[in-house]
Parts: sequence; structure tokens; C-alpha cells
Amino acid sequence: MFVTSDAQLLHFPASAVRPQGFAAGGMAGIKLAPGARVISFTVLPPADLDAAVVVTVAATDDTLLGADPGAAKVSDFSEFPGKGRATGGVRAHRFLKGQDGLSSAWVGPGPAHATGADGSVRALPEGGAKRDGSGVQLEAVVHAIGRSIR
Repeated sequence: MFVTSDAQLLHFPASAVRPQGFAAGGMAGIKLAPGARVISFTVLPPADLDAAVVVTVAATDDTLLGADPGAAKVSDFSEFPGKGRATGGVRAHRFLKGQDGLSSAWVGPGPAHATGADGSVRALPEGGAKRDGSGVQLEAVVHAIGRSIR
């Protein structure tokens, strides 16, 4: 799975990736829009896909890093249709006024948890958001998103 700074998500099966030799130049993963960059790349085994969630956090590039917590949403991975390799994917987050990109994204088995820079717990919105919906304003800056290992 690829998630880009302009809120596009692309996923395809590993079988769509052909083996490359040492001298190969690689293969196309996701087609990026001008100015966009990949901010998250995840590989999940098929057994984890049913419980997977997509967490996106939108913010503005004009804000000092760590000053604006942004707006987050948690969507079920099943909301995102698969596309072919080297396509642009599907929209994963609708930006509101003042938001111009994703500051972070995570895809993995739920439930997702978030922390601040000091390791303190950060609240994420409830899951089940529409795949192309906008986020809920966060109360504090999220620095890491992941799955509990308990």
C-alpha cells in the first residue's frame, strides 16, 4: 500500500510485482501527481487485510512542524478499492479549507493507536469514516501511529 502527501492510496497484490534482476531499473509502484511524495508504504499479509484500517492526518505546509495537530480520520481498509500498479490510486482524505496535504498516514491491523513526541497517548477519532471523508480536528500533535503489541 502506498499513501501520498496529496491523499491518494494505492494497493495491489504482491503477485502484481514481478521479480527484477540485479541490473534492473525497478518498476513503477504509484503514479505521483506533480509535487506529491509517498509518505507511507506498507506491506500486509492477506490474513491482516480484513482487520486493517487506514489512518490519515491532514495539515497545512505553512504551519511550523508540530504546532498544528491537524485533522485525522480512521477508515476501514475495505473502503479502498484495489487499483493496478502504476496508477494514481483513490482519494483517501478530503481536505478542508486551510489543509493542503497529509502530514502522516498509516495502514495496518486495527485498532490504531497514536503517541506524541514524548510517548504520551494521543486520541484518534473513532473508526468507520468514509474513505474520501474529511478528518476530525485533533487536540494534540501525533508523532507516531501504530498497533498495540499487547
